[in-house]
Amino acid sequence: ATPYLPLVDLLKGYFKIADSDDTRAIRAKVTGNVLTLDEALKDSISPLLWVLEALPPEHEFLALEATVRRESALEAVKRVLLRESRSQPLLLVFEDLHWIDAETQALLDSLIESVPNASALLAVNYRPEYSHGWGNKTYYRQLRVDPLAAESAEALLEPLLGDDPGLHPLRRQLIERTEGNPLFLEESVRSLVETRVLVGERGAYRLGKDPTTIQVPATVQAILAARIDRLRPDDKQLLQAASVIGKDLPWALLLDTSELAEDDLRRGLARLQAAEFVYEAKLFPDLEYTFKHALTHEVTYGSLLQDRRRAIHGRIVGGIERVYANRLAEHVDRLAHHAFRGEMWDKGLHYLRQTGSFSSQPSIDAVVGGPESPGNLWWRGAHDRAVTLATRERAMHASFRAFAGILISNFRLGQAYHSLGEYPKAADVLTRTVTLIESDLRGQTFGLAGLPAVFSRVWLALCLAEQGALDEAEAHAEEAIAIAEAENHPFSLVVACGGIGTLRARRGNYESAIGLLERGLLTQHTAAIPLLFPTIAAPLGWAYALAGRYAEGINVLQDAIERAEALDFAANHALRLAWLTEAHLAAGRGDDAKRVGSRALEFARRHQERGHEAYALHQLGEAAMKASPRDEEKGREYHRGALALAEALGMRPLVAALSSSLP
Repeated sequence: ATPYLPLVDLLKGYFKIADSDDTRAIRAKVTGNVLTLDEALKDSISPLLWVLEALPPEHEFLALEATVRRESALEAVKRVLLRESRSQPLLLVFEDLHWIDAETQALLDSLIESVPNASALLAVNYRPEYSHGWGNKTYYRQLRVDPLAAESAEALLEPLLGDDPGLHPLRRQLIERTEGNPLFLEESVRSLVETRVLVGERGAYRLGKDPTTIQVPATVQAILAARIDRLRPDDKQLLQAASVIGKDLPWALLLDTSELAEDDLRRGLARLQAAEFVYEAKLFPDLEYTFKHALTHEVTYGSLLQDRRRAIHGRIVGGIERVYANRLAEHVDRLAHHAFRGEMWDKGLHYLRQTGSFSSQPSIDAVVGGPESPGNLWWRGAHDRAVTLATRERAMHASFRAFAGILISNFRLGQAYHSLGEYPKAADVLTRTVTLIESDLRGQTFGLAGLPAVFSRVWLALCLAEQGALDEAEAHAEEAIAIAEAENHPFSLVVACGGIGTLRARRGNYESAIGLLERGLLTQHTAAIPLLFPTIAAPLGWAYALAGRYAEGINVLQDAIERAEALDFAANHALRLAWLTEAHLAAGRGDDAKRVGSRALEFARRHQERGHEAYALHQLGEAAMKASPRDEEKGREYHRGALALAEALGMRPLVAALSSSLP
């Protein structure tokens, strides 16, 4: 998901930029190469340096709008490449387009239009799930890479095995079991050699055991896992540690994080190369290794125990900070990733804020349901209509004994009741939903974006907290986060972190709340779920402000509110505004508090969110009491209105807080 990552790699290769080069060296190389190629390309230098994160902070290009910078960068890259193709034929290779980011995709789409007029060949590869719009071009040709036919598989095996007649039955068995997958064939042969089923030299093997006893594992993953287990312990540890870095392994980072002496590291890598787990990928400008195959990397990473994996990710954060100390801006995405995986929440959030990039927005309909579904009506703040429709759908599903439908409509009903401030009704419905989901069903989504077992517990906890049952609420919230973790479900984990973080902030346990909410925000970003940003960022900003981090809290809350409004996310928006009002008050910004509090009150009344209306009135009362000059009459009026609502809705903690401020 890192913007321009393949393009950055391409430009580094083209301009011969080493990882050790600082920004001054990068500027010199780019400027010199571009002007040598063609002085008419002078205007392309700044956009290229922007992509490479090598512009001085005060450069005028950075003041341009984001869309202008993006378009200028894509045009600059295209101009340089097309001009290069006039000097010599140009081959451009982009691999794994199924992982491509939007910015690099835009470059390829633009380049495609210019290829016919240039001495250039653009070669790409991708998995079947990737789609593009180039198929109608007369100069486009697709080559399918299918499993090998039997005769081709024979041709692959012959130089590997040799021509010993005793191997013919084994050849047939290998081809049948692997179905012509070349990687599976190669790894099967290596496994048979390591287990002494085959003896001799490459190209001249013979059977070392009775062929009737040979068992070829059912999958290439199983073969790779077995081969990894057979490595000597120090080589296995090195390979596993390397897999945490990623598929590509810069020597400098390996040396810093492997905890091995340089000579020991070189010997270990040599043995892993001999076993064909890793290869030397680059010698210039910097030495770099790579895993032989993405699947090899995946299986190796999966073989690590969670605690060790987490520790190595944390070590890599420190390694990147040391190795690339003068160019950390280029590595913030990797730093955020490793900090997240290493559960270094503070540091991960620090680097996340520097990325400035968020994944493209998925369809809201795909997450909450179609335009006239209870979920979508709740999202848009039409809570009464959501209740009516969810009640009708629940009755319909009950008549057909459709369990999943009953479950989902029950949850949506409780969600809408909560937003309306009808907390006892919501708690009753959500308790029934929790009861419906037995332990063996907790990992089922039943068509929702997350796990109903998690969602129902989070909303039940929020309802109970409003009624003062804080211990019971926290127990449900803790169970929600445990389920999300056990099922390894990022969407549900973000929601669970938001729920328990909100509860702990309300109870004054700010440090714990902030840690959980920061974890949720990192999960939201790493799992690319932008729709959940307001849900997790708003309580985090509120918790920051309550903990005395006023400026930080206000900034995060404002960002959450802007994102929610851009997404037309009306549900509970009045509460987000009330939290921002409270943050402004804590920071001594009375005028801002009154302005935002008035918006919160208007929004709550428009969407009939009576509980949130009570919070807005409470904060407006506080603002009046703290105004200069102090307006006690107006403050008491707001507080009396808030108290009347809180008593009617059974909001015991708010009633207690308001009672202490009224005579």
